[in-house]
Amino acid sequence: MTTIGDRVRESRLAAGLSQTALAGEAFSPSYISLIEAGHRDPTDSALTVLAERLGTTLEYLKHGEDGPNEARTRLELDYARLDLANGDAAAAARRIAELDLSVVTPTLRVDALATLARAHELSGELEDAIGLLEPLLAETQGRADHLRSASIAMALVGCYLEAGDLHRAVEVGEHQVEALDRADLVGTDEHLRLASTVLWAYVERGDLLYATHRAAELVRLAESLGTPRGRGSVYWNAAFVAEQRRDYDLAQRYTERALALLSEGEPDRDLPRLRLNYAWLLLRSEPAEPQAALDQIRLAEPGLRAIASILDTARLLVERSRAHLLLDDAEAAERDARDALTVLGTGPRSAAAMARIALGDVLAARGDLTGAAAEFGSAADLLGMMSASRQSAAVWRDLGDRYLRHGDAEAAARAFDRALREAGFRASAPAGAPHETWSIG
Repeated sequence: MTTIGDRVRESRLAAGLSQTALAGEAFSPSYISLIEAGHRDPTDSALTVLAERLGTTLEYLKHGEDGPNEARTRLELDYARLDLANGDAAAAARRIAELDLSVVTPTLRVDALATLARAHELSGELEDAIGLLEPLLAETQGRADHLRSASIAMALVGCYLEAGDLHRAVEVGEHQVEALDRADLVGTDEHLRLASTVLWAYVERGDLLYATHRAAELVRLAESLGTPRGRGSVYWNAAFVAEQRRDYDLAQRYTERALALLSEGEPDRDLPRLRLNYAWLLLRSEPAEPQAALDQIRLAEPGLRAIASILDTARLLVERSRAHLLLDDAEAAERDARDALTVLGTGPRSAAAMARIALGDVLAARGDLTGAAAEFGSAADLLGMMSASRQSAAVWRDLGDRYLRHGDAEAAARAFDRALREAGFRASAPAGAPHETWSIG
């Protein structure tokens, strides 16, 4: 159990203050020294001044985590985290919104607001999540709380990725990675997980060559310094980079390594997502392995349901639909594709477009070409409202393949052209060239 002196000293060191700086003009440095040594009991008025300078509360300096406001807030925050674990992000958000965070320590306040941001993210409310995380990141960076800043930065990078703001995702992530480097925290879990998350942003932004280079660097660093969890995170993200290069063999090897590492120890919310990513790879390997993919989806589903992310749930349903279709179970495939659309509602357009394409595939397999064309058209409409990214380019390419397969060469050409444009390839033919039919060879 800590004393008032212990808490004053810990708070002073966390704030980066000397005893002289904390004393200021109100006290002498020796008075601060006596308090920290337990040889002087400060009055409430003295503690109030110290609490203000330390960025904490009078209650915390007097009672620590056992103070009534601190204890009650921690209890409610635990309940909110249970709400998240049980898939009720809305309940978690309501519970935290009712707390008075002005009477607790900055550390507890940051934890509560970061949890609230997580609830907003899981509910698809990305703007609200970002609005909370940006000032929290600035606050923790201002206190040089590097590890907590890394955790907040990783959440913020994820939100910007989902929102399609790839440049800001890279900016936030790299700035904090550099701060960890300066603080000699290279190779920690926080460093490896944040740096590997930024890889996704580079890939989506089209910087595939640099992402490949960084992935190789991180793999070497993780293998020499990282914990199993840190190495698992790096392997997972390196698999994503290899997957984008269409090197599915390497992606599968990295994924298998990540699964082996993240399956050890305590359950981690990354593990079910990794299993879903592995299922994605199995469905696109040569030859495809739909039954093995279904096995991974079955293992991932309880964890993903607990995370309660709309996007994760929809992606699981879409990949399961594809697996069922490859196994000639069109009924189950259609059910999953429609369930994905129901889950998404008016959610992110890229995920809805992929669900529409999956449903179109099912309808085409059942002979309903009119229905399939309508779903593909809906997917095209959704994609047309999105900002350009490698993710949207990949979906346009998938859509073009469907149009071509079903004989609509004109629609396929439009989709392929859009895929090229969103991947960064622009038309280079001179303007005003004569429109003639010609052939090569």
